[in-house]
Amino acid sequence: MPGGATERTVAVFGSSQTQPHEPDYTAAVRCGRLLAESGFRVATGGYGGLMEAVSRGAADAGGTVIAVTAPELFPNRVGANPWAHIEKPQPTLPRRIGQLLDSSIATIALPGSIGTLTELIVAWNASFIESLTQRRPRPVIAVGAQWSSLVAHIATEVQSSVELVTRVDDVDAAVAAVITGTR
Repeated sequence: MPGGATERTVAVFGSSQTQPHEPDYTAAVRCGRLLAESGFRVATGGYGGLMEAVSRGAADAGGTVIAVTAPELFPNRVGANPWAHIEKPQPTLPRRIGQLLDSSIATIALPGSIGTLTELIVAWNASFIESLTQRRPRPVIAVGAQWSSLVAHIATEVQSSVELVTRVDDVDAAVAAVITGTR
């Protein structure tokens, strides 16, 4: 199993609506593959879209994929995507996000909507709280122009530290940031 005894897991957030023919899907497959090839386990929300793409890329590269699903919230979604090895259902959205963050050493936010924004904000806040302690904050990486401008705006509006979110243009840079930030 990639990651060895340490089981280093990276949580990856992203849109559930992206289709396999879209460029973001292809990039997310690459993200999952690069993470697995770098020895990380991958955890996602477990359903379709970019969650599926990341899972597919990691599984195809021999990595372990964890799906943190929420069947009570999404009764029309039946089980995790076919590339997930382990499914960890959670009863509520806060517990789902908490499970993803509690099991990860870093997070990556791919393009998405309000759900991905929520996950990014919670990861950012967790990193902020860690920065107030003796612990080193877990890396939070946001991929793409959508998050770059939004993170900058939010940091200004709520007077928070923009440095806690590494903003990058593509998944190659995101995985490189995870590797650097978790050494």
